[in-house]
Amino acid sequence: MKTDFVEIFQTIRASLQPYTSNGFIAQENSETNYELWSERNIVVDGKEKHELFFASVKITKSNVEFHLMATDLENEINNIAHPELLKLLNGKSDFQLTKLDDNLMEQIDAALAAAYTIYKQKEWI
Repeated sequence: MKTDFVEIFQTIRASLQPYTSNGFIAQENSETNYELWSERNIVVDGKEKHELFFASVKITKSNVEFHLMATDLENEINNIAHPELLKLLNGKSDFQLTKLDDNLMEQIDAALAAAYTIYKQKEWI
């Protein structure tokens, strides 16, 4: 069980980094914040976009925040995230973590893979 925020951040960032070889760009890559975006010209709900958020992990004073998918896809999160992971959901797409074990990390990895599939199917990457 990891409780150190830096360790939690680094573990989740390590799971996000391989997605850069699948079409996502790391727009932010620091010791406390890592963000992945799709930088394609796409249309989402009739609106033209030149980039679309995918996922991020960030250290804050009180927790580690893991964000998944653009907020206009909040309904998708309920379909792809494990019920245990959903208990950590704060807002539309922000999971707040203060500890991380192997089981929770597997749930994060599964949610990332499902989100990637959605982005791929919609041709957003």
